[in-house]
Amino acid sequence: MTRDLYIDFAKGIATLAIIFIHTVFWSGQYYIPTEWRVASLLVDVPLFFALSGLTSGNKVEKTLYRLLKLQITFMIFVTFLFFVDYLFKVFGLNIFGLDWMKNFYSTFGTKYVPNNISDVPQWQNLGNWFLHQYTNADTFPVVMGSFWYLKVYFILTVFGVLVLRFFPKHINWFIALCFGLTLLFNIFPHYYPTGQVGYVALYLGLFLVAHQLKGKIIAKKLIPVLYGILILIFLFLLWNFGEEMFLKMNKAKFPPKLLYIFWSSFSLLTLFVLYNRLKITKANFITYIGQNAIFYYFAQGISSSLVYFIVVAAKDSMNWWILMIIIYALNVLLAIIIAEGLKKIDSFGWSILEKLRKKTASIK
Repeated sequence: MTRDLYIDFAKGIATLAIIFIHTVFWSGQYYIPTEWRVASLLVDVPLFFALSGLTSGNKVEKTLYRLLKLQITFMIFVTFLFFVDYLFKVFGLNIFGLDWMKNFYSTFGTKYVPNNISDVPQWQNLGNWFLHQYTNADTFPVVMGSFWYLKVYFILTVFGVLVLRFFPKHINWFIALCFGLTLLFNIFPHYYPTGQVGYVALYLGLFLVAHQLKGKIIAKKLIPVLYGILILIFLFLLWNFGEEMFLKMNKAKFPPKLLYIFWSSFSLLTLFVLYNRLKITKANFITYIGQNAIFYYFAQGISSSLVYFIVVAAKDSMNWWILMIIIYALNVLLAIIIAEGLKKIDSFGWSILEKLRKKTASIK
């Protein structure tokens, strides 16, 4: 089966967009105006759920095997992160002292030194990470702040493949149920459940809609109508709420509410409009990022943490938009370098597991 480079290209663009979001929302809190930070959410994680739907199938065993491989890759990464975080804290404390550590953590907006700095690794943190309880990695705060997506992806993918496998004739009913629950939670916010229910309800519906569009094309006559509806809604919201609409946008993302759902609909519509229209015939650097999106997703959490130090030092020395461009370019460069390193660490981890498998298999 020929690989659809459009999917890889879209994943690459979405990954670069995530790096931009985490550039402006984390270290960008010090110098970037709120309206511009919110504008970055136009292209966000809903694209990844939609792309998963466009490539989804109904083979349960294949899907579970793919998720198992992703879980192992995730465990290899967080194990590496755990030791890097621990060694930094221990050596930093021993060499530079407590005052230096306080200044270091104040760079991230933290007013205290974490309590878990000691000469003994806090193994419970690693165990929590393995089980997708994302307690903070103090040295790299953006990493765990990014991982909410991964837990939702695991849950959503399992539910999605079960629907596709066992209820193929009732997919539209499940879509209606998912979006109906999302609407219910938004109309009656006191019923909005804690945890992952609200996330899965929305993004599973999006996943299934994308699956229904798999191999299809949106009619040309519908395109201006759909964009026109979104523009009219935007003008109505701007007229009624003004700049306050932008101030509410980030709060509407966790958990996803109607304002954020509307805002992300522009990029989702563009994804579906270009699907089966925009032909990517040759692999390029963006498709390469898309093919290795998980490593870049891991890497940007580290790189987005590192750029804090440059922002703190330079935020008062130049115009905010110039600094934003510099920091974003640097963040992308660091993410590329780190992602390539993580790929090698992942390969090394898998080779160790393979050796252990062969050794244990030979024991009778």
